[in-house]
Amino acid sequence: MSGNEQGLAGPDLASGVAASDLADGASLLGHVDGEAVLLVRRGSELFAIGATCTHYNGPLAEGLIVDDTVRCPWHHACFSLRTGEALRAPALNPVSCWRVEESDSTIYVRDKLPEPKPPKHEIPDGPLKSVVIIGGGAAGNAAAEMLRRHGFGGIVTILSADNALPYDRPNLSKDYLAGTASEDWIPLRTADFYAEQKIDVRLGARVASIDPVERAVALSDGSRIAFDALLIATGADPVHLDIPGANLPHVHYLRTFDDSRDLIAKAASAKRVVVIGASFIGLETAASLRTRGIEVHVVGPQSRPLERVLGPELGDMVKSIHEEHGVIFHLGTSVSAIENDAVILKSGERLAADLVVAGIGVRPDLGLAKDAGLTIDNGIVVNQYLQTSVPGIYAAGDIARWPDPHSGAPIRVEHWVVAERQGQTAAINILGGSVPFDAAPFFWSQHYDVTISYVGHAQGWDKVEIDGDPAGRDCKVTYYQNSRKLAVATVSRDLESLRAEAELERA
Repeated sequence: MSGNEQGLAGPDLASGVAASDLADGASLLGHVDGEAVLLVRRGSELFAIGATCTHYNGPLAEGLIVDDTVRCPWHHACFSLRTGEALRAPALNPVSCWRVEESDSTIYVRDKLPEPKPPKHEIPDGPLKSVVIIGGGAAGNAAAEMLRRHGFGGIVTILSADNALPYDRPNLSKDYLAGTASEDWIPLRTADFYAEQKIDVRLGARVASIDPVERAVALSDGSRIAFDALLIATGADPVHLDIPGANLPHVHYLRTFDDSRDLIAKAASAKRVVVIGASFIGLETAASLRTRGIEVHVVGPQSRPLERVLGPELGDMVKSIHEEHGVIFHLGTSVSAIENDAVILKSGERLAADLVVAGIGVRPDLGLAKDAGLTIDNGIVVNQYLQTSVPGIYAAGDIARWPDPHSGAPIRVEHWVVAERQGQTAAINILGGSVPFDAAPFFWSQHYDVTISYVGHAQGWDKVEIDGDPAGRDCKVTYYQNSRKLAVATVSRDLESLRAEAELERA
């Protein structure tokens, strides 16, 4: 049976392909023993790795080869061509590798190779016995996994205030809320995984204080846990409404797994929802609830959604996409009160609603860091290695403000992929590495069948270049400040997004 008959693309690489078919820097999609395999040439070296990203099964053959890595076109995960290791989140699992031979101008992919072990790091300042991680989100989970991947054999403790094991937070407002992804997609790992890795995940654990002198954290139940190194990854909390009716039972926020479950349960009987806030989370929630057939109204103070982050052209595109799916916007206004069956706009207009969702932003959870005396400035200030003002204490994720080499300024962002990558980098540095966090920030936002990919960080800009047609949902938008390229947003141009990321990181 041919590869195509099996649902696999390209040639059977075990039977061999002409060496002339694979130029330097090029890749070839094929298959071996029923598995999709990507064959790559880099100079005189040949590599064969699994062709499917282990994050959301993205096609690596449509990705970008950068040095001896391949990057996924969907969400910018990065894999080593040499080992298959997932070098950058959001992928956490490796892809397989195969042995390659070249003989008589023919390339053959042979047997699958065993998964290699990442290098261990020597600890320069004495034995590191205990690492405590405060926060069970993206950064905390990624850090714990990286500690084990790099051979740390001491105690790893995650103190999570959440009631659920670490989960895929971006999906809470996207496919899971829309009903197109099952609940078993959401947990990042099983309880068995943490047990096997000897990662002690304590759920519902609330940290009361950090003692940087005694190197211990105190929990709200009165217990204390000593640490040799500490990672603070407390994330951010939703900004709550401060208006009459804000505490009514049909008013919801979306941050946790439980929040999303509650919304899904309420959506089963809801007929009309008002989303307060034309933010990314608000609009993704609007799209998901429209997918469920609920009438959706969006209220926001801006003249067009997402303009502050994406500019007017992409803001108009996003608004048009939602309107085509039946969302009704009420922009340039705000909600003054919420009643049992309606919201009241500042203008006095009354919008009927049996469900209200507020997405008006988040605030970094800095209380523990402030009380511990760490340096705070719009976040926990960290150096390029993600270490705080206290040696041995690190911060990552939504709370960390780090020196971004691409914009040339300290920044703090609230992106899932950034949090995971910072957790990974912090873990390596806890183990004695000296790895600067220099990845270009990346996030994606999904609106029905249209995805916006964004690399870099532009708090403001004085020039925008648009290639393509935002209205046609096919474009690249580049943001500049003082002639410096800060960020690139793309729609339907995954490969260009990857190229922009690589370019920013090499600048």
